[in-house]
Amino acid sequence: MMQLAERLSRISEPQTIKMAKLSRELKAQGIDIVDLSIGEPDFDTPVHIRDAAKKAIDDGYTHYTPVAGYADLKQAVTYKLKRDNGLDYTPDQIVVSTGAKQSLANAVLAIINPGDEVIIPTPYWVTYSEQVKLCQGVVVFVPCGIENNYKITPAQLEAAITPKTRMFMFSSPCNPTGSVYSSAELEALAAVFAKHPQIFILSDEIYEYINYVAPHASIASFGDLKNRTIIINGLSKGFAMTGWRLGYLAAPLEVAKACDKIQSQFTSATCSISQRAAVTALNGDLTTAHAMVTEFKRRRAFIYEALKNIRGLKVNNPDGAFYMFPDISAFFGKSYEGTVVNNADDLCMYLLHQANVSTVTGAAFGQPNCIRLSYATSMEKLEEGARRLKTWLEKLQ
Repeated sequence: MMQLAERLSRISEPQTIKMAKLSRELKAQGIDIVDLSIGEPDFDTPVHIRDAAKKAIDDGYTHYTPVAGYADLKQAVTYKLKRDNGLDYTPDQIVVSTGAKQSLANAVLAIINPGDEVIIPTPYWVTYSEQVKLCQGVVVFVPCGIENNYKITPAQLEAAITPKTRMFMFSSPCNPTGSVYSSAELEALAAVFAKHPQIFILSDEIYEYINYVAPHASIASFGDLKNRTIIINGLSKGFAMTGWRLGYLAAPLEVAKACDKIQSQFTSATCSISQRAAVTALNGDLTTAHAMVTEFKRRRAFIYEALKNIRGLKVNNPDGAFYMFPDISAFFGKSYEGTVVNNADDLCMYLLHQANVSTVTGAAFGQPNCIRLSYATSMEKLEEGARRLKTWLEKLQ
């Protein structure tokens, strides 16, 4: 038997990718699947950004770039951070990567040693814990329920901190819940961190622009936390640039240099053409991003009301991103024609094969009583998906 590295046993394939794969396979068989599993804007990249990429090709931007990104792109990131977040960074504190996921990996690899503890509020994005495990860190999950809109409280944070705590990882707006931490909530968490200077804060802000209630607040804005906060961001969500694979981090200089060093041995720089397009995106206005958010807000209003009207679902109204994360535990133990639903995994499979609606189990995100639904799809598909969900969930008795 072929023997592979032991580290593979510490991680698993993301359920988000697994469900998308199953959906594609069923679609290939001619089955009409309403896919609510994918976390990707259904909009095309704005024209002015695509035009910038075409021009970059014609202008000969087809060679290797500096590992951490073109100088003018890093300058554009600092401009964006000042414009949108009121934060002052220098270009040497920016590292551009092949997507925000690589930026996350760079930061975790740069900071976490075996045995270090990393606090992650649940629900959380699937990759956080797996990256910590790859570094042989210890994941400390803090369960956060729907009653507090899936957000950690200062008391919960304080209780989870030990002398071994090295990092806190979270996202706002959050994937998978859509929850957004207010300025007051972040300030209260910052007061806890102020007492524990050994802790780095990894703040995933990739959904920054998809915020329905208030201007985005970054935890790096409070006290001196900027000196130990790593901001993760990118262009996938706000600019509908998922396939371009470009993310970035802003960090204390020592951390940024470490991430540059790590990236140089993995991928070097990301795509030169994507970088040229990103300069245009970040330096331009946010008209197209705001138009997407307006549409997402319309869809959120529809799907929230639709889910509220399905007996057995417990649902909140998230303030950002494009996900709903209903509690579906009322269906556990119920069945339909011999198919028994014992957990969220079972319910997702039931919905996929009976209702032909693809969702993602909440167990993947550390919350086994829930499922994630994405409304980053057309209103027509949302309406059909909601109809099927109601029909087939109400068949469970």
